[in-house]
Amino acid sequence: MGSRFDDQIAFSVSKPSGMRISPRFLSLKPSPHFLSLPLLSHNPTKPFSLSSSAMESESTCILVLAGKSAADKELANSMKVSNILKLPDVPVVSLLLHEESPNESFRINSYMNSLSNTCFGRFLIWSPRLPSTHDVVSKNFEELPVGSVCVADVQYKGRGRSMNIWESPKGCLMFSFTIQMQDGRIVPLVQYVVSLAMTEAINDVCTKDGVPYLDVRIKWPNDLYLDGLKVGGILCTSTYRSKKFNVSAGLGLNVDNERPTTSLNAILRKLTTVSYQLQREDIVSAFFNKFEIFFNLFATQGFKPLEELYYKTWLHSGQRVIVEEKNDEKDHGRQSMVTIQGLTSSGYLLAIGDDNQMCELHPDGNSFDFFKGLIRRKLT
Repeated sequence: MGSRFDDQIAFSVSKPSGMRISPRFLSLKPSPHFLSLPLLSHNPTKPFSLSSSAMESESTCILVLAGKSAADKELANSMKVSNILKLPDVPVVSLLLHEESPNESFRINSYMNSLSNTCFGRFLIWSPRLPSTHDVVSKNFEELPVGSVCVADVQYKGRGRSMNIWESPKGCLMFSFTIQMQDGRIVPLVQYVVSLAMTEAINDVCTKDGVPYLDVRIKWPNDLYLDGLKVGGILCTSTYRSKKFNVSAGLGLNVDNERPTTSLNAILRKLTTVSYQLQREDIVSAFFNKFEIFFNLFATQGFKPLEELYYKTWLHSGQRVIVEEKNDEKDHGRQSMVTIQGLTSSGYLLAIGDDNQMCELHPDGNSFDFFKGLIRRKLT
């Protein structure tokens, strides 16, 4: 695939004046196997039962609202009546209740029936086609209950670096959801909890349905890989308001994409002769069931209880990388070799140099290839 994709680390923090929070933007090496295709190269089939002219217009967006509990369903009805949800650059946002849209391609009933948690994912917004799931939850954060999720079949303004616009083709699982946190010290680490929950969710679905295990691994900080190819990525953004961090977490995963991209089902077909396909609904519900458990641990005890499992899942234990020294002006430009050991408490990479000095690896903010753009800072 000849198109260029710019990966962006999944975390940025917006802060009020006078508050010191360091934003973390990292860049990773591009991969031709990600879930995004250029906007002009894709013309998806529209499954929703509306006129094609309405669906093709970027001035109109359909959002279908659903809830698991009676309270969630009542909220959905209230939102529809008030037409409260808005999207930037979309003049007409039309809200429908689940009962009013029987032809959705995302099986909402199946999804809801598989949820066994108490918070995350229980209020659902689904759309056949929209600019960005992330915009839906981040721009309407105050109107939505914590844990609300937006799922789309197709999005045509997915987030990329340098203001690039990307369309995600059918077959991708694309969703964003809301989290609220109080401890700003651990907010940058929440993307690792999201990554870990997804790898475990895929494993749970495969085990439940008796199909071969898919060894999806985490490429730090925010990518998912299978058989050496990128199959997903995570984006988290946060704003600080009323002494709380409002986090919008987004995840894209290749579930059933057609070539030239790769997908979970494409790999699964190589592993078994059984006629079976992973379904987006099953993966999302399994994700939220797992994420809620992990998040409750994380919110009360930090990332430490999850570290062992995370290190078993990521790709970097013992990895050797070349880094640039930058402890003072005299070090600038000097390179050395280090071995990755794990994560520091702030979420950066912990490494040990050939001089046996422990160090923390930071991005330089300029290099497109992340592992060629690390800066070493010695730990004191």
